[in-house]
This record gives sequence, C-alpha cells and structure tokens, in this order.
Amino acid sequence: MCGIAGMVGAREAPSRAVLERMVATLAHRGPDGVGFHLAPPIGLAHTRLSIIDLDGGRQPIHNEDRTVWVVLNGEIFNYIELRADLEYRGHRFYTHSDTEVLVHLYEEYGCDLVEHLNGQFAFALWDSVRERLVLARDRVGIRPLFYAQIGRTLFFGSEVKTLLACPGVPRRLDVKALAEVFTYWAPIGQRTAFEGIQSLRPGHFLVWQGEAIRTVRYWDWTFPSRAAPVVTDADAAAEELRALLIDAVRLQLRADVPVGAYLSGGLDSSTIAALIKNYTQAPLRTFSIGFDDDEFDESAHQRTMVAHLGTEHTTLQCQAGAIRDAFPRMVWHAETPLLRTAATPLMLLSETVRASGYKVVLTGEGADEIFGGYDLFKEAKIRRFWGSQPQSRWRPRLLERLYPYLRHSPGAQGAFASRFYGQGIDQPDLPYFSHMPRWSTTKRTWQFFSGDVRATLKDWDSLDAVNAILPSDIATWRPLSRDQYIEAHTLLSGYLLSSQGDRAAMANSVEARVPFLDHRVIEFASRLAPTLKLRGLNEKYILKRAVRDIVPSSIVSRTKQPYRAPDSASFFVQGKSADYVDDLLSETKLRQAGYFEPVAVRRLFEKCRKGDAIGFSDNMAFVGILSTMLLDELLVRAPDVAVPPPLRREAPVAMVQRGNRAIDQRAG
Repeated sequence: MCGIAGMVGAREAPSRAVLERMVATLAHRGPDGVGFHLAPPIGLAHTRLSIIDLDGGRQPIHNEDRTVWVVLNGEIFNYIELRADLEYRGHRFYTHSDTEVLVHLYEEYGCDLVEHLNGQFAFALWDSVRERLVLARDRVGIRPLFYAQIGRTLFFGSEVKTLLACPGVPRRLDVKALAEVFTYWAPIGQRTAFEGIQSLRPGHFLVWQGEAIRTVRYWDWTFPSRAAPVVTDADAAAEELRALLIDAVRLQLRADVPVGAYLSGGLDSSTIAALIKNYTQAPLRTFSIGFDDDEFDESAHQRTMVAHLGTEHTTLQCQAGAIRDAFPRMVWHAETPLLRTAATPLMLLSETVRASGYKVVLTGEGADEIFGGYDLFKEAKIRRFWGSQPQSRWRPRLLERLYPYLRHSPGAQGAFASRFYGQGIDQPDLPYFSHMPRWSTTKRTWQFFSGDVRATLKDWDSLDAVNAILPSDIATWRPLSRDQYIEAHTLLSGYLLSSQGDRAAMANSVEARVPFLDHRVIEFASRLAPTLKLRGLNEKYILKRAVRDIVPSSIVSRTKQPYRAPDSASFFVQGKSADYVDDLLSETKLRQAGYFEPVAVRRLFEKCRKGDAIGFSDNMAFVGILSTMLLDELLVRAPDVAVPPPLRREAPVAMVQRGNRAIDQRAG
C-alpha cells in the first residue's frame, strides 16, 4: 500500500516542486520512502509503505529498456503466478515486488493487462514510446484514484488533497456532491465532494494520449436475467464457495511483514479469521473495537471467537469522547462529508494495529453485499411481498422482526413503520426500489441547507446520478440482484470502502485487505439462486452453510448486526460539546460558509445536546453538518492542505490485550 501522484501535459514539462507538494499530502500512506520519475511530458511520484520486497521494491518501477514506468498503490495478489508466466515468455525482472509485473504485463497485453490482475490497486503507467498514460483502478474500488484537468495538464493522485496542492485546482465544495452525500451517503459515479476533481470509477481505466482522454470499463458486477439458469445445489455451492474463500485468503496473506485480522464479532470477520487459522500456516493476531454503550458493543461475541481460535487479541475500548476528539482528523482523511461517526473508531483501531507492529490486516468487508446480508435486502423482500397485497395488515408486521439490535427500531413503530416502508411500494420494478425509504430518510437532512443551496438544487434531480450508473439490462435481473447492484455502487464503493475502509486504515499507514471482494468470489456469488443468499429472512445462507464447522454456532446463528458507533451523542459528553464543535456550528461560521441555515442548525444542536436526537435523520444531519464544516475549514480555507488537524486526546482510549499476556494501557 502506498500513495501515488503525477502530472502529464503535452506542452509543459513536469515540475519537481509541484510533485513534491503533491506527495507531501500522502505521507501517511507511504512513510517508508519517496520516489520520482520526471521525463517530459510525464512526472510520476510515489510514497511507499513497504510490504512486499522490503529492500528492492522502491518505485517508480520500469521495464528492461526503461520505456515503461509505473507507480502502484495497493497489491497485486497473484503476482507470483503472473511473474512465472512472464519469465517463461522471456521477461527479465530486477526486483521481487508485485509492482514489476505491471510493466511486463503491459508489454504483453497493453491496456488489457487489468484483465489478468487479482488485487486491490490503483496505478499510473507511462508508455514513453507511445506517449500514453494509463490510470487504472481495481474492480470494486478498494483503492482510490482521483484526477483533474487544468488547461492542458492532467493531474492525478491517491487522494483529493494531492490535487488540491496543484496549481490551478480550485478549492471549492461541490454543492451537487453535497446533495448526493446527504441522500446516498457518498457522491455517485465520478463526482467527488470538490469541484473540478473526479474519481476514476471502480473497474475502469483511463487513457491519456495526445491530450485526449478516454475512460473504459473493464469489469462490473453483473447478474443473470430472470430467464437464465442459476446455481441451486446448496451442498455443491457451499463446497465451491469455501474453496474460493480459502484461496482468496491464501493470496491476500502474501506479505513480507506480519498480517493481522479484524474481529467484529459477526460472521464475516469471524469467517476470515477462521480460514486463516484452519487453512494456512500464518500466525494470527486479531484486533477489535468495543464500546461502553451496549447498543453498539459486540465484545461478548468477539471474546467467543477469540476463545475459539486461541488468538492473541487486542480490544480497543472506545470510550466517551474519543470519537469527538478524533473526528476532525477522520474528516481530513475522508475528504468528504460523513453522515456517521463509525469510521472514526476504525481509524483509532488502525492506530492500535500500527502501534502493535502490524502494517496489514484482513477484514470481513463485502460479504453482506455479495451474499444478501443487510436488513435492507430483507426489508425489500417484505415490501415486495406486502406490495402484492397493499391493503394487508399482517404483511407489513413482518418488518417488526428486523433491527432487533436497535433501541428505536423503525419496524416496531406502528403507523410510522407503514408510512416509512410504504414509500414506493407501488413501484417494485424500479431498480432502486429497495433503497427508496433509506434515501428519503437521509434526504430529510436537506431541510438544513441554506436558502442559496436549496435554490441551486431546486431543479436538480439527484436520481439522475443513480440512473446514469445503471446497466442497460438491469430490468431483466431478479429483484435481489438489482438490490445488490445498487448497494455495491452506492454505499459500498462510495463510503464503506473509502471513508470507513481505505481512509480509516491508511490514516495510520495500515493496509486493509478484503478477501470477500476477490472478483472470483463476487462472480461466483452472482450466479447463485437468490434463495441461496436470502432464504426466507435468513441472510447469507450459503456462507453460513460453507463455514458452519469452523465458526462457532453462536456466531453463525447471530442475526446480522451492522457495525455502528454513537453518532450525535459522541459530541456531547455530559451535555458539554468540544470547543471546535461550538466554533464551527456558530452562526458566524455557518453564515460565512453558506452551506446551512444557522437558525435550523442551532435548533438541531440544542436537541442533540439535550439527548433528544433519537431519530436517524437528526443524527445524520448533525454529523453531516459538522463534517461538512470541518471539510470547509480543513481543506477549503486552510493555508496548507497537507497538514492534518491534531489528534486530540481529551478522552482516553483503553486497549486491553488478551492471549499470551494481559495488559491494560491508556493511549494518550
């Protein structure tokens, strides 16, 4: 894992000074070294987090005659197999790194090299003979890559800050991106939170040549039509799934440094840890988050799994105020407004991982999207069942079975539940039918936008952005397949793999790897009958069947509980808010920024301070407004975007380690 940056312009020589400013913003991604390649019209820069070939893998990497150069962020997990084939074809290597396979694959296959990669990556490759730049991103968007064109120069980098450090790139939040975040939790498609800066979409590569730019999709989530055959044999499917997961874990353990694993207490992370323990020789060190509030805490289930596997384990007990103190730094790393605080404890956990001597962890992210694990999928199934008889009184009562982990479950609130879940119930064939209640709830946060922002958005339809990313044949898919596609292309790629994934881990120079998102696992799961994923209201049926003999039954039979953290309550400890919260949400600062209506925000502030904000909308609005104001303060108005805010330590974070020895420490 690393950071990459660069610039290319047909009529201007690359500036070393600009490249140095760009990589200065990526120091947290690559603390182990910096490298450059400047040869007009290209300039490449790299900050290194050394994981494979610690001594010889410095970048940029070149081919035999130095006509092809590359910088890579991430990992190519199948590099050993690729290297063997390339050497058989006559290619000569000068390092033992995974990065070097890219230049030789390009010599063999051109831009189609991406088809051969199993990994999580973003890279920039320069072909000096053709004067061609290729930017590419992994299939599901685990690693980020951004670009901006200013005049004839194309700037690119691993983070938005990298581009904000470039001459001519504006420092302005995009109001339409705010509208998308305050609806879908993240900008959609190529949009970012900043004007003029675009994200290379997952499963795409971009080619710059002769000042012309084109983007090509090389992979996407896809599902069979209703008429096409699907896999229905549960025993055979479970066996094949297990074999695929074992191989995905085996590949993702490849590193020249120790590899750990996260344990949330749920099925997904427990599966990854159990596969490591049972099918590899790798030593296993595990890490978890605990909370003081029982609604969020899963420590009991984490202890069950630790005892089952016998791992050396560290729990980060996230105490009151720790989220408040670390939140500004998390926003600086996320580079987008956040509607939840959940990324912040994960950032603190990655700090613990790094302090324990680990640079790499495996996580359980992605299983819910692939195997139908979220309550949202159950919700949509019930709503479709209810929609076939909309006058039924007992069908919507099935919704009461959802969200047992919530103190204020929307499914148990009678008339409100019927109104909430009944939205769009007469349009079950809409591709985003499953998400309409969620999006309408989130969109209620628009009431806090200022008059100017609302005027800008008056004639703007946010659904246009969703419709633009839909495949042409999605209407022929089964309902669950449509639901999965929307989830994968909104929340997963835009938020979970970004703010809550890459950014939270790389804030402390930790690489998080996600075996469930091996493209072979996704493609296999897409061919399964929906009943092998969601059987009745039993989520992830086939995954549970595949691992039931290596994961404790109490974990397998648990109802899915999404990872969550306290939201607005995190910022009011004993009714008192932090100074930075008071400052940013003051009338002066709000009017100066111009995004939100100060009077409405003040009412929300007082409601949250008193502990009366129990609804999803209030919590999302408060966190979203505060994070937007932080973003404006830290990346729009700050004189130097490369300087992160201090990580406040007003509230202690307890670390309890279990296994070979037991300790109780306090960080900060």
